[in-house]
Formats: sequence, structure tokens, C-alpha cells
Amino acid sequence: MANIKRINGKTGVSFQITVTQGRDINGRQVRHYRTWKPEGRMTERQMQRAVERAAADFEREIEQGFQTDNRQTFSEYARYVIALKRSAGIKERTLAHYEYLLTRCDRAIGHLRLCDIRPQHLNLFYQNLQEEGVRTGKNRATAKLDLGAYLKKEGVTREALAARAGVSPTTITTACRAQPILEAKAAQIAAALDRKAGDLFTVDQDKTPLSAKTVAEYHRFIHTALQQAEDDLLLPYNPAAKAAPPKITKSAPDFYEPDTVAAILEAAESEPIKWRTMLHLFLITGRRREDICGLKWSKIDFDTGIVCIDTALLYLPKLGIYESSTKTENVIYLPLPQETMQLLREYRAWYNELRLKNGDRWQDSGFLFVKNNGAPIHPDSFAGWLRRFTTRHDLPHLHPHGFRHANASMLIGNGVDVVTVANRLGHADVSTTLDIYSHAISEAKAKASETLADVMLRHKKA
Repeated sequence: MANIKRINGKTGVSFQITVTQGRDINGRQVRHYRTWKPEGRMTERQMQRAVERAAADFEREIEQGFQTDNRQTFSEYARYVIALKRSAGIKERTLAHYEYLLTRCDRAIGHLRLCDIRPQHLNLFYQNLQEEGVRTGKNRATAKLDLGAYLKKEGVTREALAARAGVSPTTITTACRAQPILEAKAAQIAAALDRKAGDLFTVDQDKTPLSAKTVAEYHRFIHTALQQAEDDLLLPYNPAAKAAPPKITKSAPDFYEPDTVAAILEAAESEPIKWRTMLHLFLITGRRREDICGLKWSKIDFDTGIVCIDTALLYLPKLGIYESSTKTENVIYLPLPQETMQLLREYRAWYNELRLKNGDRWQDSGFLFVKNNGAPIHPDSFAGWLRRFTTRHDLPHLHPHGFRHANASMLIGNGVDVVTVANRLGHADVSTTLDIYSHAISEAKAKASETLADVMLRHKKA
């Protein structure tokens, strides 16, 4: 039987509920406590009935194995969950994203005790995330002065500044071209030069609200943390499961038509062979940028024309550039066309010449795409080159993932089955391919219907 103790405090009446549950290994009684406060105005009789119901519910929870946590805050417990995921082998990039999301969660719901969190708290948080001016860390900064000339005057190379500031060389190059970079990166560059950020950069405030997709990421993280609390029998139910995050509006993937792809390949003929080869592989394989950057010479069979894709090259500020498994951890053996293999042979000859020129400076990383000294390139390097490539050749806006969409759409449009396409792209589940490329599948079905009509029906009219 639960024991109920009334407490008349300065802020009003509350009740301490105590449930005794056997003894521990030392023979001491095990007691569980919960504080209950009346909501709104209640008569003494209403208050007594309500606290008795709360005591009965608490006692039933204890009997069923629940021990509602009325001490830990969401912030404390979420950090425990992240540590738990780390010990379970979750990828570092996922953990880093959790830690990033937790920063804003801390400000909104981090102080709330697990037992006090209700769906309404989460819904209000999601609404706030969609208001103007809520963004942080996404403001853009542009150099006020000729940063390249300033560095030359100070005797600082771009590579040295990148290392000192903890940013990629591509970011330094972008800033030197008076193109916008993240405000946080600008602050790091200014600090590395012993200058105030305001002396070197102009900041443009980004007041656009967060997208529904971003808000959904916060919801998934909160749901994961609170689901663990339910699994740990600290909560009777997951409040996030009853919350209402914004609905994500699906948009068709941005892919390139065959004419655009032909123009891209023609323009690439005048580009350095490293970037031309990289672009070619993006188009032919349809793989993610981290997979292309993670390709190694040892994984290419020049006799059979098959490449093994099992490594991703990633970047995190606290880890730098590092190797990992692919996103879905699948190992894919992908046959390549003769034209691709011939280009790879030409690129290998250029690569070997570069290695010989470097001599002792060469870092034998084994990756296809490297810096001039053989070290692996930053995974964002291709995106930076692609922006400049687009401008040089007056092409429409291009991004690496667009090549992936173009690859899939062309395969489906030309009758390749969805299972094969999913395998080539590295999707963990065929349903992902069906969901993303439903537009291309619908067009392929329409094309199939027209083909049947041509064969079965229309020939009679000829």
C-alpha cells in the first residue's frame, strides 16, 4: 500500500507518495518516491481523491517494473542515450549530429524532468523551430577586404591558415574569392589571424525558419531518447510518440536531363584529369560523394572492370578526415563500362607521375583522389570545384547528389529493374528507391503501356 504524506509549503500544498518494494541485498527496505501537486483549484475532497488515484497509479507502475524517473532531466538522460549509442557502435557522424541537435534541445526542453515532459512541450518546441530568426550558426560571412592579398602581405599561406584555423583549404579559397562562408568559419579564420571577425568579414543574417525536414530531425532525436527511457522502464510511455511534428512535403529529386549530362561531359573534356575522372565516376556509378572520395586503387580490378565500393571518406571537426564504412554498410561490386576503365587507366598514369614528382613528400594513402602530396582530399572538395566548373562553362546549378538522381532516373527510364537500381545506389531497402524515384517509375510504367499498345493494338491500324 502506498503511503501519502501531505506537505504544506510556501508555494502551496503538495503530497509525497512513497511505495515500499521489498528489501535490497543489505536487508534495507527499497522505497520509491513521487511528488504530486494539485492542478488548478480543488476542494479538499477532490484533492484527496486525485492524490489517491496518483498513488494507486504509481504503485501499479512499480509492480509492473516501472520506476518513473523524477530526477533526471532530458538533457542529462539524452547524453546517457548518446553514450549508449556510441558503445553500440553507431557511426560517429550520426553521434555528432545527435550532439548538434541536443544543443538546441537543451535550451528548450533540457531542463525538464523526464517524468514532466508532455506532448504539448514538444509541439510548442516544434512550432518555435519554424519561426523566423530561430536559425543559429548558418549566417554567412563575406570578406570585406582582399583576403588573398592580406595573407600574402602577412606571409601566411592558405594551407597554413587552414590548418591553424581548423577549416578546410576550400573554405579559405572561398573566402579569398569574396564568396560567402559560414559565420562560424569566418570567426575561426579571424581568430587564427589574431583579428576580430568584424574587422575582416561582413555578416548576413539568415532569418528564414527551419524547414519541416529539419524539425523532423529534432523530433526523431527526441523520440529516440524518450523511447530509450520507456525501454529502461523510466517512463510509462514515450511522449514524442504522441506529439505532432510538421508534415514533410515530398519534392521530386533534382536530376539532370540527358542533354544536360551531355553538355556536362563535353565541358569536362577541357578540365584537369583528376576532376574529370571524379565527375565521370559520379555520373556512371550514382554513388554518394563520400563513397567516391573513399575509392581506393586496390579496390579496382582492371582485368574484369569491377570496382568494390566498401569505404566512405568523411570529415568531422573533432576527427578531421577519416575512413568509415558506407552509409548502409553494404559492400557493392560494381561493373564499369569500357570507357570508364580507359579513363581510369589514363588517370592512373597521371597519378603515378604525380607520385614520382613528389618523391619523399608523397603520402601513400591509397585513395584515387588525393591532394598534390598524396593525402586524401576533403570530401567537400568536389562540391567546391563543381561550383567553379559550373561558372566557367555557363552550366545550370549543379550539385553532387544531382548526378546520383540522374543516374537512377536514366536507369529506371531505360527499363532497369528497381532492385538492381537500389543495389547500385547502395540503398538499404528497395522501398527507399521506390519512394525517391516514384516519378521515374511512373514514367517508365507509362512507357511500358505505350509499348504494349504499339505491339498489340496499334499495328492493326497500320
